[in-house]
Amino acid sequence: MHKLILCLAIFCCLCLTQAEASWRDRTSSGGQTAKREKSFAYEGQKLADLAYGADEQQKLDVYLPAQASQAPIMVMVHGGAWFIGDKAHSGVVKNKIAYWVKQQGYILVSVNYRLVPAANPLEQAHDVARALAYTQRHAPEWGGDPSRIVLIGHSAGAHLVALLGANPAIAAAEQAARWNATIALDSAAMDIVSTMQQKHYFFYDKAFGQDQQLWQQSSPTLQLTRGATPMLLVCGEQRPDKPCDQARIFAQRATGLGVAVQTMPLHKNHGAINADLGKEADYTQQVDAFIRRYNVTPHQTYR
Repeated sequence: MHKLILCLAIFCCLCLTQAEASWRDRTSSGGQTAKREKSFAYEGQKLADLAYGADEQQKLDVYLPAQASQAPIMVMVHGGAWFIGDKAHSGVVKNKIAYWVKQQGYILVSVNYRLVPAANPLEQAHDVARALAYTQRHAPEWGGDPSRIVLIGHSAGAHLVALLGANPAIAAAEQAARWNATIALDSAAMDIVSTMQQKHYFFYDKAFGQDQQLWQQSSPTLQLTRGATPMLLVCGEQRPDKPCDQARIFAQRATGLGVAVQTMPLHKNHGAINADLGKEADYTQQVDAFIRRYNVTPHQTYR
């Protein structure tokens, strides 16, 4: 009997390990594991590993177009379940650079942040806000326009930017000024309280633990304010955890508060929603149209 219990325990551990490895394979950008995915080699001018904080992970890369002058800026936040990922991975930046930097003349800023367990998701959101504030301060030095910034993130990064977009006062606490718009690429973490109270993936426990106050403070839907930025919520209809349902609930609440939110359901897998942006023409043009709609000097105040 004892041998049977031991065998079952070993089997469960092996299944969990395989599930985690499988999840990393499925969700990392470009369909590769975080360790295998190569950094993108940029042929143009790149300012690498600029420190916006004291921690080793609090760094960002800046990809510059040729002869930038008052260039609009895209700030990109990578995913990875809050505990893996990197700003320089090819799937995070390659196709965005090809379209927005090389063709449209944008500056692309790709951000790293402290990962679990060094920082919980709310602390990570504050890291992203600090990176945004750093970008706004230094944009003129790069030939960028700090009044024309779009904040974009994928997966866990989508959750972080959605949280800041829903409640920009979090960013204001880190001295970040208001930005133009926010784009969340396939987040299923819009209401952490609801997620944690239902069957969920193991990595949510690693990121959010049992702290119900953290669940509340980290939920974009529950933190939504009238001062939220315009937002685009791209979501994959193939995912079993139904991010499009969460996006629609968020959008309904936002509409009631007078906040402009657009949802974009796609028949793409989780990795492709990130990696294809900048490459797949119709998808990219729809996102670009959203960006252009709000690519003016922000005039609203925080509430």
